[in-house]
Amino acid sequence: AAAMKQAQDATAYEQVERAYQKQTPIFAGRTRVVGKKIAASKLRFWRDAGLGFKTPREAIEGTYVDKKCPFTGNVSIRGHVFRAVVRSNKMKRTIIVRRDYLHFIHKYNRYEKRHRNIPVHCSPCFSVEEGDQVIIGQCRPLVQDCSLQCPQGHEVVREQEDVQQVLNGFPANT
Repeated sequence: AAAMKQAQDATAYEQVERAYQKQTPIFAGRTRVVGKKIAASKLRFWRDAGLGFKTPREAIEGTYVDKKCPFTGNVSIRGHVFRAVVRSNKMKRTIIVRRDYLHFIHKYNRYEKRHRNIPVHCSPCFSVEEGDQVIIGQCRPLVQDCSLQCPQGHEVVREQEDVQQVLNGFPANT
């Protein structure tokens, strides 16, 4: 009985949704064979996302289930990869990032500053706050308005004034 309990605990994932959460490549109904140990590596699916992104420890050892995670789900990162600043993290597994860029005006032969607020899927293996710089990469459309992933988060420790400067996109008046 204790061996069955241990096998069930090993395959237990965070069940916080109405639907049963499981990783697709892992068979959750596997019964324990007497005398054999189940390797922990076979109870959790994770992979290398590629493009030089290191798989976080939380993705390897964690218990979350996210089918849109580039490390534990069925989403690949391809196309554009760029940096942005986190504006909001109030949604579940989705953050809003601000991407600043320069737009060239031919008439005046000059550049102007522009920005976009972009929704990005953020895996539960990252804990990002407002003002953090993140690297985001393009993937297939996840929902109607979100087709970007956050494969790497950089936590930046700043004071509150500096965070507001970054979020507003303007330097301080000093």
